[in-house]
Amino acid sequence: MSPRPRTRFDGSCHCGAVRFQIVSDFPELTTCDCSICRRRNALMVKVHERDFQLLSAPEALTRYQFHTYTAVHYFCRTCGIYPFHRQRVAPDHLGVNVFCLEGFDPAGIPVRASVGADMP
Repeated sequence: MSPRPRTRFDGSCHCGAVRFQIVSDFPELTTCDCSICRRRNALMVKVHERDFQLLSAPEALTRYQFHTYTAVHYFCRTCGIYPFHRQRVAPDHLGVNVFCLEGFDPAGIPVRASVGADMP
């Protein structure tokens, strides 16, 4: 299978208070089995911070941290939707919830299950 072209997507939370843009070639999508990811059931794409741009005011976000307090999970202050998080194992990358991307179709992209529950 040939690589996908790098594509820009706009993303937002449900109410539109949080808006962002990413660029990715979507080599794979991931799920995670840690306690928070199991509950939010997001499907994520990993993007480098240089390929992510927050378009809304940072004040529209609230953050949540747990366990080692390394990963930072962001949520909309208004509607509570999880659009992205800063990753624990790769702090220069963000995990972006692909269900927040406008016009994105995840069909045909491989999905890898990452193991978060057993991380020390």
